[in-house]
Amino acid sequence: MNKAQAAADIITHALPLVPFEGWNQQTLKKAAIAAGYKKTDVIRVFPGGAIEAVEAFLRSHDQAMLEALQGYHLETMKIRTRIATSVRLKFELMEPNREATRKALALLALPFYCHRALRLLYETVDAIWYAIGDTSTDFNFYTKRLILSGVYSTTLLYWLDDQSPGHDNTWAFLDRRIEDVMTFEKTKQRFKQKFS
Repeated sequence: MNKAQAAADIITHALPLVPFEGWNQQTLKKAAIAAGYKKTDVIRVFPGGAIEAVEAFLRSHDQAMLEALQGYHLETMKIRTRIATSVRLKFELMEPNREATRKALALLALPFYCHRALRLLYETVDAIWYAIGDTSTDFNFYTKRLILSGVYSTTLLYWLDDQSPGHDNTWAFLDRRIEDVMTFEKTKQRFKQKFS
């Protein structure tokens, strides 16, 4: 059995069930059977349980975002546009599975999965920065990822409950968060120049 393929198959068949039954072993077993595997294959594919399936599910959207971004001429865009494009693209890719994403975040919100949630958030913002051409290796490397973590996570929570046509309210919210960051960065630079 190809574990990577089996994981993808089981997750695909789990997605219609997750909004109603959540991310758990029972859901994964039903999905495995629907995908043509045995119930016992679930433990072989996801030995850590449902949380491993959640991680694979969320990482698959990061990978899909990176692949889709290759079709954009990011080098011609301003930084704020590159960030907005990347985040928006990620949410658009997640749209068919918005309820499954909500259930995934609910599971990751449990205290004993906090470290996993933070790692997944870091992986996402790190992937975005690299995709849009960030090459920093100094202190900026960390501050950029920390700032984008705040923008991304607050926008994600807003998007989950946004019922506006085409999620227009989410994109406006995202633009405001990015504008806040850009204003802060400009102010920081002025202070550095003044007191250097």
